[in-house]
Amino acid sequence: MTHENFPHLFSPFQVNALNLKNRIISTGHETHLNDHGKIGDRMVAYHEARARGGAGLIMTEVALVHPGAVFVADPIRVDTDDCIPGYKRLADVLHGYDCGLISQLFHPGREIVATEDGTAPVSYSASPVPNERFHVLPRPMPTWLVEEVIEYYGNAGARMREAGVDGVEIVGSHGYLPAQFLNPGVNLREDQYGGSFENRLRFVREVAANIRAKTDIGFVIGMRLSGNEISADGLGVDDMVEICDALASDGDLDYMSVVGGSSSTLAGSIHIVPPMSEDTGYTAPFAHAIKQRIDIPVFVTGRINQPQIAEEILSRGHADMCGMTRAMIADQDMPNKAFNNKADDIRACIGCNQACIGHFHEGYPISCIQNPVSGREVRYGSVAPAATPRNIVVVGGGPGGMKAAAVAADRGHSVTLYEKSSQLGGQALLAQLLPTRAEFGGIVTNLEQEMALAGVSIKKNTTVDMEMIKALNPDAVILATGAEPRWPAFEGRESAHVVDAWQVLTNEANVGGSVVVADWRADWIGIGIAEKLAQEGCRVRLAINGYMPGQTIQMYVRDTGVGRLHKLGVEMIPYVRLFGADEDTIYLQHTMSGEPVICEETDTLVLCQGHTPVNTLEDVVRDAGIEVHLIGDCLAPRTAEEAVLEGFRAGITV
Repeated sequence: MTHENFPHLFSPFQVNALNLKNRIISTGHETHLNDHGKIGDRMVAYHEARARGGAGLIMTEVALVHPGAVFVADPIRVDTDDCIPGYKRLADVLHGYDCGLISQLFHPGREIVATEDGTAPVSYSASPVPNERFHVLPRPMPTWLVEEVIEYYGNAGARMREAGVDGVEIVGSHGYLPAQFLNPGVNLREDQYGGSFENRLRFVREVAANIRAKTDIGFVIGMRLSGNEISADGLGVDDMVEICDALASDGDLDYMSVVGGSSSTLAGSIHIVPPMSEDTGYTAPFAHAIKQRIDIPVFVTGRINQPQIAEEILSRGHADMCGMTRAMIADQDMPNKAFNNKADDIRACIGCNQACIGHFHEGYPISCIQNPVSGREVRYGSVAPAATPRNIVVVGGGPGGMKAAAVAADRGHSVTLYEKSSQLGGQALLAQLLPTRAEFGGIVTNLEQEMALAGVSIKKNTTVDMEMIKALNPDAVILATGAEPRWPAFEGRESAHVVDAWQVLTNEANVGGSVVVADWRADWIGIGIAEKLAQEGCRVRLAINGYMPGQTIQMYVRDTGVGRLHKLGVEMIPYVRLFGADEDTIYLQHTMSGEPVICEETDTLVLCQGHTPVNTLEDVVRDAGIEVHLIGDCLAPRTAEEAVLEGFRAGITV
């Protein structure tokens, strides 16, 4: 039966002997949920939630095939039989939901961050060609080691078959080891694994053949490649089309999985998990170019965050299946909601990168700023209904307050949310006004829908005071009253032309032609304000109280922002604190040397100095003996992630 709205997305598909119920993939992605290098309770629960939510195929994260492949602390390993029980358990669970399971097999080559004990690693690659991002100079792999690694790939494949996994995916995307052999700029070998086009393909071909020989004809073997490495030292679309055409003709590979980018450079690395500044579905042309040349299935991944985007890619014949990984991190039930004609209820990924890849880069388990349950399934995967319905008042309609209200109401409480302004969303309404950040406003739309589904009563244009709270007689009050811009004391504040970021975004300030942005937080606000004013024709100097712009935010978001600032001619001044100002000069102090840094010919100083909590109700509510919970910025100014997480916790606590 053809689906009414998504006929291609919900059509079955076969890859070798694997029959899939739909075209939706949760592709391999780092979760930091492993149990000392193995699959344990947290990872099983995480993937089970997505299988239960309707995914057709789940790929586990990169698993190291060889002892020399360690690239981060405590990675998943498949180089011994110790891995088999964990994968078998996961396979049994996912198959119970009619969901396929493929394991990624991985060797990073020169793309290594650190060893397990934190020391600088010895890395191996096709040749001693350094990478730009991690500043690693690898040792060339001796022929015996190349042959050993090939055997280890095959052994890992055999272990996955024994565990009941449906197949494996050789990760050659993003400039990892297989791609290093394919790239003539990285592979300078003069033996049988380098030189000619055929020789450079030999490593990948022998890996695939070794896996096939140690498994069986029905076992799925896929290859993941960047259709365009989008990198100074990377391969382009035409190169990849020729490579995929040659590899597909061998008969050992059952599909090609196409992404974009490369780990070897900062510019290439942002495409590993592209931020919201990249267009949705932008990798589809890479997949389409390859699909036109090969006769095995083609998968594609890259900012496919909504079912309608996936449907369009599939209907145009650009790919056979779509990786929708972050879409299911944001909403594990996305496939089922789309299938059941409830697409409006989907909590759409906004591409912020903060709690998914951002958590991984910081060494923490994966999550989502909109969906705190992601990565915390063992702890929060089942929320109990309220034993006794209560009357709950939520004060403040930003992301934290909205989440608290939705969760509490969904549990059966009677919840009323009060917002003093005419719009819900709090600071998210300002965030979406910054360049390339419009999609951030999606968090407001998503939370509004969550509240509507849960039955929250909403009162806008209402300022809550203690007299009103007493009249409402609530069983509990959740305070989510947010924050306001922080204006620090500094010499000359009264005489200089000083405005804050909020005033700039709401057009309440008349900004001059030469601007200094004093950025204390070193986050996306300073970068965004500088970019906005530069786009409007201002001369902009961004003064950062940190060692780089965007120091505190996820690196792909930061790096893309810095690139845009450079193109716009913004002068970036790191290591400075705001010291003083007068009519046409801003005085900064270098945070390390203590020396003055003076910005002359300045018309306007724009403050991006963080926020001050707005919290006038806590003490009086407590004194009245009413149960009270503080969440988000009114507790301590941070980000939407903390506000939503604390809102969720308050919602399950009251």
